Amino acid sequence: MATLSAYPNTNPNTNFLSPNDQSNHDRESIPPMQHHPSSEPDSDANPNFHSPLLNPPDSVAPPVAPSSLLHLSFNQDHGCFAAGTDHGFRIYNCDPFREIFRRDFDRGGGIGVVEMLFRCNILALVGGGPDPQYPPNKVMIWDDHQSRCISELSFRSEVRSVRLRRDRIIVVLEQKIFVYNFVDLKLLHQIETIANPKGLCAVSQGAGSLVLVCPGLQKGQVRVEHYASKRTKFIMAHDSRIACFALAQDGQLLATASTKGTLVRIYNTIDGSLLQEVRRGADRAEIYSLAFSSNAQWLAVSSDKGTVHVFSLKINVGSPGTTQSRSTSEPVVSPHSSLSFIKGVLPKYFSSEWSMAQFRLVEGSQFLVAFGHQKNTVVILGIDGSFYRCQFDPVNGGEMTQLEYHNFLKPEAAF
Repeated sequence: MATLSAYPNTNPNTNFLSPNDQSNHDRESIPPMQHHPSSEPDSDANPNFHSPLLNPPDSVAPPVAPSSLLHLSFNQDHGCFAAGTDHGFRIYNCDPFREIFRRDFDRGGGIGVVEMLFRCNILALVGGGPDPQYPPNKVMIWDDHQSRCISELSFRSEVRSVRLRRDRIIVVLEQKIFVYNFVDLKLLHQIETIANPKGLCAVSQGAGSLVLVCPGLQKGQVRVEHYASKRTKFIMAHDSRIACFALAQDGQLLATASTKGTLVRIYNTIDGSLLQEVRRGADRAEIYSLAFSSNAQWLAVSSDKGTVHVFSLKINVGSPGTTQSRSTSEPVVSPHSSLSFIKGVLPKYFSSEWSMAQFRLVEGSQFLVAFGHQKNTVVILGIDGSFYRCQFDPVNGGEMTQLEYHNFLKPEAAF
């Protein structure tokens, strides 16, 4: 599973632009990809780069069932999500919930990574599962208008994850990250990391320049690349290994969690300062996802403990180094322990800042979380095919209210 940066969309219900939608909707604006099938790769580019494919379209077969989930991820604005299965991939809209389309392949078919580019026709695919559709060391650029792959990037080891922006393609391997220009697939940057089997990487999605976050070369360290200022910032975020992180939409705020899974820390990516620390719980847990709300007022966390937490952030986004001054009409901050008044005597645990809203799920199952486009809502995806949409009270907090539930692995007729 993967977490993606948030990016606000003024029209979250615009349909995905598959071939059947072209007559009703304008195409999402992305730079045209330049193809040079006969040219040699640039000497400064990745030596494993392959020219765009000229083969006939991949054969697409009628849906086959049942399918097992291999991958789940939100798109950049959290308005859609993609599912990779052992037969192909599917794209869903979050609000209202519906399956937009699916592509099931007649040979192999396992898709281990599906990365959307907002709601346009271009996706990045990586084969996965016991019978992968594509080699797991290749990133296939899929054009759904043509129902085929139009380019590929090949590497010497398996691809762990892919991130897309309108101007960049970022490919994450076990110990290296490649940054490509979207238009011509020219290699722009290579980054070495500590072992990164989860493919952890986050990129900003605002209209400004790219901010990229990845693991550093030391345990507990994150690396922040500010491409506009050509600055690199290293942050020692935790004593234990990094388990998960997320960027705010503009790249100014970074939330991190370690393999211990008890604390989540929020940093200023510009100067690396710690802005806030919140506590998920007292017991160790595996953090599956972190997500900022579009206005960076809230932070959501999911883990193997079966509870989704929402924390109130006290950070002024316009000036990350300061805290917000809230009026009486604004939401309350996350609650503190009732024993916080003796924090100088008892361990730090008793002065911790806890979540202000929670939603209970099945313990042990993997869930991915994001904020919905409707105010004070959270969308939760489960690797078991579950889809939840919940609402939290921004003033009183407490248990969230379930608004919607679906199992998207069931036949389309079920919803």
